[in-house]
Amino acid sequence: MSAATTRSRTPDRLCAEAVDLARAAAEEAAAPGVVGEHSGLVSEGDRVVTHFFECKEMGYRGWRWAVTVARASRAKFVTLDEVVLLPGPDALLAPEWVPWSERLRPGDLGPGDLLPTDQDDLRLEPGYLAEDAPAPNSPVSEEMVELAEAEDADVTPGTPAAQPTVPSRGSIAAVAEELGLRRARVLSRYGLHIAADRWEEGFGAKTPMAQAAPATCVSCGFLAPIGGSLGQAFGVCANEFSPADGRVVSLAYGCGGHSEAAVMPKPPQPPAPVIDETRVDPFPLRPAPDSGSVPATADEETAELGHS
Repeated sequence: MSAATTRSRTPDRLCAEAVDLARAAAEEAAAPGVVGEHSGLVSEGDRVVTHFFECKEMGYRGWRWAVTVARASRAKFVTLDEVVLLPGPDALLAPEWVPWSERLRPGDLGPGDLLPTDQDDLRLEPGYLAEDAPAPNSPVSEEMVELAEAEDADVTPGTPAAQPTVPSRGSIAAVAEELGLRRARVLSRYGLHIAADRWEEGFGAKTPMAQAAPATCVSCGFLAPIGGSLGQAFGVCANEFSPADGRVVSLAYGCGGHSEAAVMPKPPQPPAPVIDETRVDPFPLRPAPDSGSVPATADEETAELGHS
């Protein structure tokens, strides 16, 4: 262990005794009556000591006022360095900060709120590409063909005899099954109208969320279209952070989670640092005689004062 390290761990005597100076500095920086008793000190280095005082301010349980004092070499006066309020070992601290993108949960979006989407959001993709090749998730792409071949399996195990009763050949039910019409009854026009009115009331253009939305669902990338005649006025929301996630919404509905409402730009990438290793910066070992605020004195004058 070097001598410098030993001196830095041993508090300077004059700095350690400057408790009144440290307390006066803490009381000047803090509100009246919040600086408590002296709770200790620590040596920060050669002739540098930090004094700790208890904090009595409400809401700062376990915090301490830290006042750092220092003394110049061969000087007899202690000077103030800094005053700061620091948490102690058992201090009451705020919980760790979590980014909003990780705090957000489905259903947190309210009327008037905007949920920006990243430019590289994996839930969205371009609506059109200037290429002849199909998109990666297209049914005719090579990736989807390989995936279908790898997952080839019987959807309904068992022989045809073990399956549900098959309609007799030539009957109306058999013809309807070949055309994909396996339902005996479908919605009437009245049933479609009352369903549309119910969906429009829950997630339509007159709701408070839609009134405060920046745009409608008809231009949102999270809207999944539905088939049939209801697809002309409704769709399914596929945004997990939207209050209408998984619900049938009107094309005139909207919320702050619109895909194009607020797109977050990519963070700028700073250029790589350039280090010029061929240049030399000269630094004088001694300051110029006329560079300070005190004028230079002649050797005769210093000799009279007893300086070498």
